[in-house]
Amino acid sequence: MTFLITCPNCGPREALEFSYGGETTERAGPTATDRELAAALYFRRNVDGWQAEWWVHQSGCRAWFLAERHTTTNEIRRTYRPEDRPAASGPAGDEPGERAQGERGTGREATLA
Repeated sequence: MTFLITCPNCGPREALEFSYGGETTERAGPTATDRELAAALYFRRNVDGWQAEWWVHQSGCRAWFLAERHTTTNEIRRTYRPEDRPAASGPAGDEPGERAQGERGTGREATLA
């Protein structure tokens, strides 16, 4: 089963043309501890609901963009270029794999053994 994703450059296309880049996360800063770095690299929120994610149009224009996707239904609420994202409406990082400034996770991110 597939679904449609609207590329900001090419318009609606089958999801098979795209590659998932991961949910937006927060980068560990230059002064991050080993625990903070590991949390940023390896732990994900894995939400059941709406999530901002990175996607690349692999079989088309090859552009990276953000999509707000419901993780249960795969419904895409909207897609947009990184430079077009709203400043304060939900998670969206500056690069693939980055969460918005000040966004918090579930607290499980820092539970290392």
